[in-house]
Amino acid sequence: MLGVALLLLATILAVVAVNDRPVIGILSQPNDSHTQYIAASYVKYLEAAGARVVPIFYNNSVADITALVNSINGVLFPGGGSDLSDGTLIHRAGQTIFKRAIEINDQGGYFPLWGTCMGFQFLAILTANKQSVLEGGFDSYNLPIPLDFTHLASNSRLFKGSSPQIMNWLATKDITMNNHRYSVTPTTFATNPVLSSFYDVLSVNVDRNNRPFVSTFEAKKYPIYGVQWHPEKNAFEWNTQENLPHSEEAVLAAQYTANFFVNEARKSNTNFDKSNFASQLFFNYNPVHTGAQGSTFVQEYIWNV
Repeated sequence: MLGVALLLLATILAVVAVNDRPVIGILSQPNDSHTQYIAASYVKYLEAAGARVVPIFYNNSVADITALVNSINGVLFPGGGSDLSDGTLIHRAGQTIFKRAIEINDQGGYFPLWGTCMGFQFLAILTANKQSVLEGGFDSYNLPIPLDFTHLASNSRLFKGSSPQIMNWLATKDITMNNHRYSVTPTTFATNPVLSSFYDVLSVNVDRNNRPFVSTFEAKKYPIYGVQWHPEKNAFEWNTQENLPHSEEAVLAAQYTANFFVNEARKSNTNFDKSNFASQLFFNYNPVHTGAQGSTFVQEYIWNV
Protein backbone atom coordinates (compact mmCIF):
# COMPACT_ATOMS: atom_id res chain seq x y z
CA MET A 1 0.00 0.00 0.00
CA LEU A 2 2.81 2.38 0.88
CA GLY A 3 4.45 1.76 -2.47
CA VAL A 4 1.23 2.54 -4.32
CA ALA A 5 0.77 5.73 -2.31
CA LEU A 6 4.32 6.88 -3.04
CA LEU A 7 3.86 6.17 -6.73
CA LEU A 8 0.61 8.16 -6.75
CA LEU A 9 2.31 11.05 -4.96
CA ALA A 10 5.19 11.03 -7.43
CA THR A 11 2.71 11.10 -10.33
CA ILE A 12 0.83 14.05 -8.83
CA LEU A 13 4.06 15.97 -8.23
CA ALA A 14 5.18 15.32 -11.80
CA VAL A 15 1.91 16.73 -13.11
CA VAL A 16 1.99 19.90 -11.01
CA ALA A 17 5.76 20.47 -11.21
CA VAL A 18 6.66 23.87 -12.63
CA ASN A 19 9.86 24.59 -14.52
CA ASP A 20 10.99 28.00 -13.28
CA ARG A 21 13.98 28.06 -15.65
CA PRO A 22 12.21 27.95 -19.04
CA VAL A 23 14.14 28.41 -22.26
CA ILE A 24 12.35 29.51 -25.42
CA GLY A 25 13.69 29.43 -28.96
CA ILE A 26 13.09 32.15 -31.56
CA LEU A 27 13.37 31.25 -35.23
CA SER A 28 15.72 33.45 -37.25
CA GLN A 29 14.98 34.53 -40.81
CA PRO A 30 16.94 35.67 -43.86
CA ASN A 31 18.02 39.30 -43.90
CA ASP A 32 19.78 39.21 -47.26
CA SER A 33 21.89 36.70 -49.13
CA HIS A 34 24.64 36.83 -46.49
CA THR A 35 22.95 37.38 -43.11
CA GLN A 36 20.06 36.30 -40.92
CA TYR A 37 18.47 38.18 -38.04
CA ILE A 38 16.13 38.25 -35.05
CA ALA A 39 14.73 41.55 -33.80
CA ALA A 40 15.90 42.14 -30.23
CA SER A 41 12.41 43.18 -29.13
CA TYR A 42 11.29 39.53 -29.24
CA VAL A 43 14.16 38.52 -26.99
CA LYS A 44 13.42 41.30 -24.50
CA TYR A 45 9.71 40.46 -24.60
CA LEU A 46 10.39 36.89 -23.45
CA GLU A 47 13.21 37.71 -21.06
CA ALA A 48 11.08 40.33 -19.29
CA ALA A 49 8.55 37.57 -18.55
CA GLY A 50 11.16 35.31 -16.98
CA ALA A 51 12.52 33.15 -19.79
CA ARG A 52 15.95 32.61 -21.19
CA VAL A 53 16.08 32.68 -24.97
CA VAL A 54 18.05 30.91 -27.67
CA PRO A 55 18.11 31.51 -31.45
CA ILE A 56 17.05 28.71 -33.79
CA PHE A 57 18.91 29.31 -37.03
CA TYR A 58 16.61 28.72 -39.97
CA ASN A 59 19.44 27.33 -42.13
CA ASN A 60 20.56 24.68 -39.64
CA SER A 61 20.05 21.01 -40.46
CA VAL A 62 16.86 19.20 -39.51
CA ALA A 63 18.89 17.11 -37.06
CA ASP A 64 20.37 20.19 -35.34
CA ILE A 65 17.01 21.97 -35.12
CA THR A 66 15.36 18.85 -33.73
CA ALA A 67 18.09 18.41 -31.14
CA LEU A 68 17.68 22.00 -29.99
CA VAL A 69 13.88 21.75 -29.83
CA ASN A 70 14.27 18.61 -27.71
CA SER A 71 16.31 20.60 -25.18
CA ILE A 72 14.09 23.71 -24.79
CA ASN A 73 10.59 24.52 -23.53
CA GLY A 74 8.85 26.36 -26.38
CA VAL A 75 9.33 28.27 -29.64
CA LEU A 76 8.27 31.69 -30.89
CA PHE A 77 7.86 32.32 -34.63
CA PRO A 78 8.44 36.08 -35.04
CA GLY A 79 7.10 38.63 -37.48
CA GLY A 80 8.95 39.57 -40.63
CA GLY A 81 8.74 39.47 -44.38
CA SER A 82 10.27 36.16 -45.41
CA ASP A 83 9.21 33.87 -48.20
CA LEU A 84 7.54 30.97 -46.38
CA SER A 85 7.02 28.82 -49.48
CA ASP A 86 7.51 25.08 -49.35
CA GLY A 87 11.08 24.35 -50.41
CA THR A 88 12.66 27.32 -48.64
CA LEU A 89 15.01 26.70 -45.74
CA ILE A 90 12.84 28.69 -43.36
CA HIS A 91 9.80 26.60 -44.31
CA ARG A 92 11.80 23.44 -43.65
CA ALA A 93 12.87 24.81 -40.25
CA GLY A 94 9.33 25.80 -39.30
CA GLN A 95 7.94 22.46 -40.43
CA THR A 96 10.57 20.63 -38.36
CA ILE A 97 9.69 22.65 -35.25
CA PHE A 98 5.93 22.34 -35.76
CA LYS A 99 6.00 18.57 -36.30
CA ARG A 100 8.26 17.99 -33.32
CA ALA A 101 6.05 20.16 -31.09
CA ILE A 102 2.99 18.12 -32.08
CA GLU A 103 4.90 14.90 -31.37
CA ILE A 104 6.03 16.05 -27.92
CA ASN A 105 2.50 17.04 -26.95
CA ASP A 106 0.99 13.84 -28.37
CA GLN A 107 3.51 11.81 -26.37
CA GLY A 108 2.37 13.36 -23.09
CA GLY A 109 4.90 16.20 -22.87
CA TYR A 110 4.15 19.91 -23.06
CA PHE A 111 5.64 22.12 -25.74
CA PRO A 112 4.04 25.50 -26.60
CA LEU A 113 4.37 27.44 -29.85
CA TRP A 114 3.65 31.14 -30.37
CA GLY A 115 3.38 32.97 -33.70
CA THR A 116 3.42 36.75 -34.09
CA CYS A 117 2.34 38.41 -37.39
CA MET A 118 4.34 36.45 -39.99
CA GLY A 119 4.64 33.78 -37.30
CA PHE A 120 0.84 33.69 -37.07
CA GLN A 121 0.70 33.22 -40.84
CA PHE A 122 3.42 30.57 -40.65
CA LEU A 123 1.41 28.54 -38.13
CA ALA A 124 -1.61 28.65 -40.41
CA ILE A 125 0.46 27.53 -43.42
CA LEU A 126 2.14 24.72 -41.48
CA THR A 127 -1.14 23.51 -40.00
CA ALA A 128 -3.06 23.50 -43.29
CA ASN A 129 0.02 22.45 -45.28
CA LYS A 130 -1.04 25.02 -47.85
CA GLN A 131 0.51 28.37 -48.74
CA SER A 132 -2.83 29.34 -50.31
CA VAL A 133 -4.52 29.86 -46.93
CA LEU A 134 -2.77 33.25 -46.94
CA GLU A 135 -4.29 36.12 -48.89
CA GLY A 136 -2.55 39.37 -49.77
CA GLY A 137 -3.61 42.95 -50.33
CA PHE A 138 -4.61 43.85 -46.77
CA ASP A 139 -4.32 47.54 -45.86
CA SER A 140 -3.33 46.94 -42.27
CA TYR A 141 0.24 48.15 -42.08
CA ASN A 142 1.06 50.57 -39.25
CA LEU A 143 -2.44 50.09 -37.83
CA PRO A 144 -2.99 49.99 -34.03
CA ILE A 145 -6.56 48.88 -33.28
CA PRO A 146 -8.63 47.16 -30.56
CA LEU A 147 -9.47 43.48 -30.82
CA ASP A 148 -12.93 42.36 -31.84
CA PHE A 149 -13.23 39.29 -29.62
CA THR A 150 -15.31 36.28 -30.59
CA HIS A 151 -17.54 34.50 -28.07
CA LEU A 152 -14.75 31.95 -27.55
CA ALA A 153 -12.20 34.45 -26.21
CA SER A 154 -13.41 34.80 -22.62
CA ASN A 155 -13.06 31.07 -21.90
CA SER A 156 -9.92 30.52 -23.98
CA ARG A 157 -6.65 29.44 -22.42
CA LEU A 158 -5.01 32.61 -23.73
CA PHE A 159 -7.45 35.12 -22.27
CA LYS A 160 -9.38 33.50 -19.43
CA GLY A 161 -6.58 34.27 -16.97
CA SER A 162 -6.51 37.93 -17.95
CA SER A 163 -8.05 40.61 -15.79
CA PRO A 164 -11.33 42.26 -16.90
CA GLN A 165 -9.37 45.51 -17.10
CA ILE A 166 -6.86 44.14 -19.63
CA MET A 167 -9.65 42.52 -21.65
CA ASN A 168 -11.47 45.85 -21.72
CA TRP A 169 -8.33 47.67 -22.87
CA LEU A 170 -7.72 45.12 -25.62
CA ALA A 171 -11.33 45.40 -26.77
CA THR A 172 -11.68 49.20 -26.67
CA LYS A 173 -8.28 50.85 -27.13
CA ASP A 174 -5.94 51.13 -30.13
CA ILE A 175 -3.19 49.06 -28.52
CA THR A 176 -2.74 46.02 -30.78
CA MET A 177 -0.26 47.00 -33.48
CA ASN A 178 -0.75 45.50 -36.95
CA ASN A 179 1.95 45.55 -39.61
CA HIS A 180 0.83 43.10 -42.28
CA ARG A 181 -0.16 42.91 -45.93
CA TYR A 182 -1.02 39.21 -45.78
CA SER A 183 -3.36 37.35 -43.48
CA VAL A 184 -5.96 34.61 -43.18
CA THR A 185 -9.60 35.52 -43.59
CA PRO A 186 -12.42 34.26 -41.32
CA THR A 187 -13.94 32.59 -44.38
CA THR A 188 -10.75 30.61 -45.00
CA PHE A 189 -10.66 29.51 -41.37
CA ALA A 190 -14.31 28.46 -41.51
CA THR A 191 -14.11 26.61 -44.83
CA ASN A 192 -10.69 24.95 -44.48
CA PRO A 193 -11.43 21.73 -42.55
CA VAL A 194 -7.91 21.44 -41.17
CA LEU A 195 -7.78 24.99 -39.79
CA SER A 196 -11.34 24.93 -38.45
CA SER A 197 -10.79 21.64 -36.65
CA PHE A 198 -7.38 22.64 -35.28
CA TYR A 199 -7.91 26.23 -34.08
CA ASP A 200 -10.45 28.36 -32.26
CA VAL A 201 -10.66 31.91 -33.59
CA LEU A 202 -10.51 34.30 -30.62
CA SER A 203 -10.62 37.66 -32.40
CA VAL A 204 -11.32 39.06 -35.84
CA ASN A 205 -10.47 42.52 -37.14
CA VAL A 206 -10.85 44.54 -40.33
CA ASP A 207 -8.28 46.55 -42.27
CA ARG A 208 -8.70 50.15 -43.44
CA ASN A 209 -10.88 48.92 -46.30
CA ASN A 210 -13.14 46.98 -43.91
CA ARG A 211 -11.70 43.68 -45.13
CA PRO A 212 -11.81 41.10 -42.30
CA PHE A 213 -8.88 39.04 -41.05
CA VAL A 214 -8.39 36.66 -38.15
CA SER A 215 -6.28 38.43 -35.54
CA THR A 216 -5.94 35.85 -32.73
CA PHE A 217 -6.28 32.08 -32.54
CA GLU A 218 -5.36 29.18 -30.30
CA ALA A 219 -5.26 25.47 -30.99
CA LYS A 220 -8.10 23.41 -29.59
CA LYS A 221 -5.98 20.63 -28.07
CA TYR A 222 -2.39 21.90 -28.27
CA PRO A 223 -0.61 24.84 -26.57
CA ILE A 224 -0.26 26.70 -29.88
CA TYR A 225 -1.16 30.39 -30.16
CA GLY A 226 -1.10 32.99 -32.92
CA VAL A 227 -1.54 36.76 -32.95
CA GLN A 228 -1.57 38.77 -36.17
CA TRP A 229 -0.61 41.82 -34.08
CA HIS A 230 2.70 42.73 -32.40
CA PRO A 231 2.72 42.69 -28.58
CA GLU A 232 6.53 42.86 -28.48
CA LYS A 233 6.54 46.34 -30.03
CA ASN A 234 4.62 48.18 -27.31
CA ALA A 235 7.46 48.20 -24.81
CA PHE A 236 10.54 47.69 -26.95
CA GLU A 237 10.26 49.34 -30.37
CA TRP A 238 10.51 53.13 -30.86
CA ASN A 239 10.49 53.83 -34.61
CA THR A 240 8.85 57.26 -34.91
CA GLN A 241 7.69 56.43 -38.45
CA GLU A 242 5.28 53.88 -36.96
CA ASN A 243 2.26 54.69 -34.83
CA LEU A 244 3.41 52.47 -31.98
CA PRO A 245 1.25 52.38 -28.84
CA HIS A 246 3.36 53.02 -25.73
CA SER A 247 0.64 53.82 -23.20
CA GLU A 248 0.54 52.11 -19.83
CA GLU A 249 -2.46 50.09 -21.03
CA ALA A 250 -0.63 49.01 -24.18
CA VAL A 251 2.46 47.89 -22.28
CA LEU A 252 0.52 46.03 -19.57
CA ALA A 253 -1.63 44.21 -22.12
CA ALA A 254 1.47 43.21 -24.08
CA GLN A 255 3.20 42.05 -20.91
CA TYR A 256 0.21 39.86 -20.15
CA THR A 257 0.73 37.94 -23.41
CA ALA A 258 4.44 37.46 -22.69
CA ASN A 259 3.72 36.29 -19.16
CA PHE A 260 1.11 33.88 -20.47
CA PHE A 261 3.41 32.29 -23.04
CA VAL A 262 6.36 31.98 -20.67
CA ASN A 263 4.02 30.37 -18.12
CA GLU A 264 3.06 27.89 -20.83
CA ALA A 265 6.77 27.13 -21.30
CA ARG A 266 7.08 26.56 -17.55
CA LYS A 267 4.82 23.54 -17.99
CA SER A 268 7.54 21.87 -20.05
CA ASN A 269 9.82 19.72 -17.90
CA THR A 270 12.75 19.56 -20.33
CA ASN A 271 15.90 20.57 -18.44
CA PHE A 272 17.91 22.83 -20.73
CA ASP A 273 20.71 23.15 -18.17
CA LYS A 274 21.60 19.49 -18.70
CA SER A 275 22.07 20.02 -22.43
CA ASN A 276 25.13 21.30 -24.29
CA PHE A 277 23.42 24.34 -25.82
CA ALA A 278 24.19 26.96 -23.15
CA SER A 279 26.70 28.65 -25.45
CA GLN A 280 23.84 29.41 -27.85
CA LEU A 281 21.77 31.49 -25.43
CA PHE A 282 21.31 35.13 -26.42
CA PHE A 283 23.58 36.07 -23.52
CA ASN A 284 26.43 35.06 -25.83
CA TYR A 285 25.50 37.51 -28.63
CA ASN A 286 25.48 41.28 -28.98
CA PRO A 287 22.61 43.14 -30.67
CA VAL A 288 23.29 45.86 -33.23
CA HIS A 289 21.64 49.29 -32.91
CA THR A 290 20.08 49.02 -36.35
CA GLY A 291 17.50 51.72 -35.64
CA ALA A 292 20.30 54.26 -36.02
CA GLN A 293 20.92 52.82 -39.49
CA GLY A 294 17.32 53.26 -40.66
CA SER A 295 15.87 49.89 -39.66
CA THR A 296 12.34 49.71 -38.27
CA PHE A 297 13.83 47.67 -35.41
CA VAL A 298 15.72 49.48 -32.65
CA GLN A 299 18.09 46.52 -32.28
CA GLU A 300 18.71 43.31 -34.17
CA TYR A 301 20.83 40.24 -33.63
CA ILE A 302 22.58 39.52 -36.92
CA TRP A 303 24.53 36.46 -37.98
CA ASN A 304 26.23 35.36 -41.17
CA VAL A 305 24.35 32.74 -43.15
